[in-house]
Amino acid sequence: MAVAVPTSDSAQAAPAGEILPTTSKPAGGGGFRSHLGSLLFLFPGALWLALIVVYPLIATVIRSFFDSSGQNFIALGNYKSVFSTTDILVSLKNNVVWVVVFPFLVTFFGLVFAVLTERIRWSTAFKTIVFMPLVFSATAAGLTWASIFFIDPHTGMVNAAVQGASNAINPPGLYPIDPTTGQTVSGLVATGVQVGPGGSLESKTTVSAGSTVELGLIGISPATLQQNGAATAVAPTAASGAITGLVWRDFSPAHPTVRGQVFPDEDGIPGLQLSLLNSSGASAATATTAKNGTFTFANPGAGSYRVQITANNFRAGFNGIFFLGTQSLTPTSSLSPTMQAILSLPIVDIAMIIAYLWVWAGFAMVVIGAGLAALNREVLEAAQIDGASEWQTLRRVTVPMLLPVLVVVFVTMLINVLKIFDIILNMAAPSSQAGAKTLAVDIYNDFAAPGGQGLAAAIAVVLFLLVVPAMLFNLKRIRG
Repeated sequence: MAVAVPTSDSAQAAPAGEILPTTSKPAGGGGFRSHLGSLLFLFPGALWLALIVVYPLIATVIRSFFDSSGQNFIALGNYKSVFSTTDILVSLKNNVVWVVVFPFLVTFFGLVFAVLTERIRWSTAFKTIVFMPLVFSATAAGLTWASIFFIDPHTGMVNAAVQGASNAINPPGLYPIDPTTGQTVSGLVATGVQVGPGGSLESKTTVSAGSTVELGLIGISPATLQQNGAATAVAPTAASGAITGLVWRDFSPAHPTVRGQVFPDEDGIPGLQLSLLNSSGASAATATTAKNGTFTFANPGAGSYRVQITANNFRAGFNGIFFLGTQSLTPTSSLSPTMQAILSLPIVDIAMIIAYLWVWAGFAMVVIGAGLAALNREVLEAAQIDGASEWQTLRRVTVPMLLPVLVVVFVTMLINVLKIFDIILNMAAPSSQAGAKTLAVDIYNDFAAPGGQGLAAAIAVVLFLLVVPAMLFNLKRIRG
């Protein structure tokens, strides 16, 4: 017996054994009204997003077409300045350096670290160490690495390491001359001494066996003498068949204007390496001054000699490399000064890239590691069974399979460095800011400068246009 089923006017009777889909409207009535509640909840966020993103974007674009006063419309005048001003071209060049170098390096190191985490037992600790710098802001990272690259070897770790290696190869003298302060060997000359070849000092007069010589120096600090264990200077006494002498600090606080006389309040200069030069200029003997500054050349033989204070006594130690300064890898001098400024690569850029790698290598490692964990292990095992080495497996199997992940990491880092700003502002020394700045730093500086808002807005628009293609490409890769 059939049972009648109530239907609407638009509904049709279903054949026996079939269920027709419902055509009734949602309880809210459908259309706009059904989404009204959701839209009301989204409205505050959308309004806030429009205020902090959309409005500034439109206002910046409009401002870029006006002059420094913001009153006169100049069309593309600011954009012409962007691509014709040397300082801005230098910033654009630095952006190119960052874009070309950093994404490749961070992707490479991320891949290496991700592969290593599958090969070592302490992978958890390794991943923690590599990823930990990401919790720091770029400002904190810049300040940290600025201290690491500091020029003073007592503070900067890099210069301390270089100093250790340098001093092992070329040990500094006990009384180093610092040419960076204008100090010279001639400034040490006081009594009975003259400047010799190669930065050495020599006695003005010749001496022979059985005679004495007194060599007075100035310009050596009492602190250095005390550090080297200096004792009160003692006038030399003649010895038969030997040449004796004294090297002392020829300055008496009690007799500040008197030179050439040994006073009780004057110190000898200990540890000086001396050479006895014969008439042909060759070294006939060597000696070292005692704590009181005295020295002896025993049995020099007949003839006339000069006493030489060798140049290695005054060899300056390693004083540090100013990694964060204005030094640059400059191209050939045949180029114009403008082209040299544009094409030169500041050393501080290399230091900042290293610091930024320290921050972001962990991010790249984690993303690539997640992709690596999702690979088909059967393919990797098949490559190993076929006799492929670790390197061949990585290059011909792992990397091609990981290519989509590597591209995402690369493009994400490319977008990141296009906007690089805070690490440059906090790491580069003020003297090198002009040569190391990027477009984002120019925007900051020009907005802060009186009348620079129009140019800054134009630079911001250019930077935005550079970022958009990479951002869209990355979104497409993520969705695809």
